[in-house]
Amino acid sequence: MEIAVVAGVVLVVMLLTHYVMTLRERDIARMSLTPHDIMQRALEISDDNVIHYDLRRHYVYKINGHMLPDEGISVETFKQHVHPDDLDIVVQGIQSLRSGEKQIFEFTYRWNFDYSGTAPRWGWLRNTSVSEHVEGQAEPVAIISTLVDETEQHKHQEEEQELSKKYKQIFEESIIGLSFYTPDGWLLDANRIMRDICHFDSETSDGFFSNNNLFDVAPFSEVVDRNHVEEYWGCSLSVVPEREMHVYLEIRLHPIYDKNGSLIYISIAARDISEERDLYRQVRANEIQIQQASKSMELYETELRYMMKACDIQPWRISLVDNRIDFYRGLSTVDSSFTLQQLRSIFVNQDDSFVCQLDNPTEMLSKPLSHICQIHPVVSRQHTEPQWVQINCIPEYDEHGQLQGAFGVWRNITALMGKQEQLLKETERANDSGHQKSVFLANMTHEIRTPLNAIVGFSDVLQMLETTEEKREMIRVIHNNCDMLLRLINDMIVLSDNSTIQLSPSRTDLAKDFNDICQTLQQRVQDSMAQNSLTAGSAAVEFLTDNPYKTCIVTIDKSRIQQVLTNFVTNAIKYTTQGHIRVGYRQQMRKEKGEMSNDGGSQDGLYFYCEDTGTGIPKEKQTAVFERFVKLNDFVQGTGLGLSICKVIAEACHGTIGVESEGEGHGSTFWMWIPADIEQLSE
Repeated sequence: MEIAVVAGVVLVVMLLTHYVMTLRERDIARMSLTPHDIMQRALEISDDNVIHYDLRRHYVYKINGHMLPDEGISVETFKQHVHPDDLDIVVQGIQSLRSGEKQIFEFTYRWNFDYSGTAPRWGWLRNTSVSEHVEGQAEPVAIISTLVDETEQHKHQEEEQELSKKYKQIFEESIIGLSFYTPDGWLLDANRIMRDICHFDSETSDGFFSNNNLFDVAPFSEVVDRNHVEEYWGCSLSVVPEREMHVYLEIRLHPIYDKNGSLIYISIAARDISEERDLYRQVRANEIQIQQASKSMELYETELRYMMKACDIQPWRISLVDNRIDFYRGLSTVDSSFTLQQLRSIFVNQDDSFVCQLDNPTEMLSKPLSHICQIHPVVSRQHTEPQWVQINCIPEYDEHGQLQGAFGVWRNITALMGKQEQLLKETERANDSGHQKSVFLANMTHEIRTPLNAIVGFSDVLQMLETTEEKREMIRVIHNNCDMLLRLINDMIVLSDNSTIQLSPSRTDLAKDFNDICQTLQQRVQDSMAQNSLTAGSAAVEFLTDNPYKTCIVTIDKSRIQQVLTNFVTNAIKYTTQGHIRVGYRQQMRKEKGEMSNDGGSQDGLYFYCEDTGTGIPKEKQTAVFERFVKLNDFVQGTGLGLSICKVIAEACHGTIGVESEGEGHGSTFWMWIPADIEQLSE
């Protein structure tokens, strides 16, 4: 019983002792695992890879992370997961730690995270390794490595590098010059175009621009405030003697701010516009030349158009392909068109050679053509009568030498043809005038010889006469012939100087002067009638005067009026053998159309007339009697100049002259009207 109790007590003590020992061991174990757990938790929180390389077993164990499988891998397998390009640096690091050359070694390498044997899955690891030693041994027994997975960082870095590379490429290959400066104006970078523009020393930098502040270089030193940088755009000549830089640049300065509004960079964009400027100047010069040429062409076209219009020239073109002829107004506007068949109807003479050749236009137009013919007024609508035209044209060929038609001008020469016809008439008239002059010279010779013979003959007879009565008669005859010769010479002088006939108007009483003139004219009529009665036995002609006023104060050339009336009476004497010769004058108005009026009109004047009962003048010859050398009867003595002299005097006085006659056998009335301001008139 006692043994059993003792045994029970011993058993209880042993159990208590084992329990106590177990609790102590657990406490010791708990106390020893707490730092490990803390480290493990710290590793799990940091997500770093921690491996243990056992140098004696050549095996690599996983302590933490996802780099190795839980069971670890051999060294050979480890090497297979290292990127071939990075294997040397890993081996060198391990060797330096094993040899004691280095206690800690850091490096980065690429690791294949795929263990399935399929496609590699590379990642970047930053390795920090330390060697583990055992007391008493020189060489380490293990290498503990901490590896941080930097795959994402490397991806971002590669992306940033790629993006930076692209940006750098864009920056370098830009078509304009670019450069960046610090906020205080110092050069950071410049692309290739900017380096070429500024003549940099090298591909990366330049001594001059790197050592000179942006705000100290023109034009920025003048236009940019370094304390408040703003946008700037300009175009100017940039000259930097230190870089032999002389170039026209278009420059833009752009400040770059961060999100907080702080200036972080200054960008400069520059474009070399020297060639563009030269090109612009050349283009501008070309434009000016083109404008000048265009103005010259416009002037030329205007002058040509004016010349064509003034000369009545119209361009035309025949197209054999289209069977059409176009007439142009100006140089390019088609005025009218006809077919070649319709063209025939334009010509007045259908038998004209040009019209006949239209049956074979190819042959007609194969050589230059010049022809004159008459056409109906259908081409140029400004005419209503048939027109004479001169046709000129030259053939037109295509690039293959095939005849396409012809181009030319139609010139209206109707006026020229009229001038030609007029020239023929004037030639005939000149020939007739020459004949008349010959007749005139013959008549003048005869007319001058007649009074001269009488003067010479009666002068010789005068010496042989004894009685006073006979001498008086001879002297009268000589005096009459001298007067006739004087009038003949005066008529010749007036006609030879009719363009410069001089008037000498004076204030006079025409009523009194008219009576004096009539006395002289009456004596002339009586003398002529007496001589004619002796030679031909003609009946006497009565001389009548018509002076309706007692007083007529007017300013006129009295001698020219007397000359006209004398010529009128002299002409009447030649053609009047019986009846009367009446001379008169009166105040008479002249209307605008030229007819005379006794009861008022538009212009005051004097009307002179000489009425006779002579042979009269046919209607068709009444205008011609005032022409030079005209005589209606060649057997009547005279030169045919008296009436033409009267016409010259009337025109010099700004008056008119004319004749009225019912025809042969009815007598004539020659008249002259001249304008005059009558101061006083009384009947």
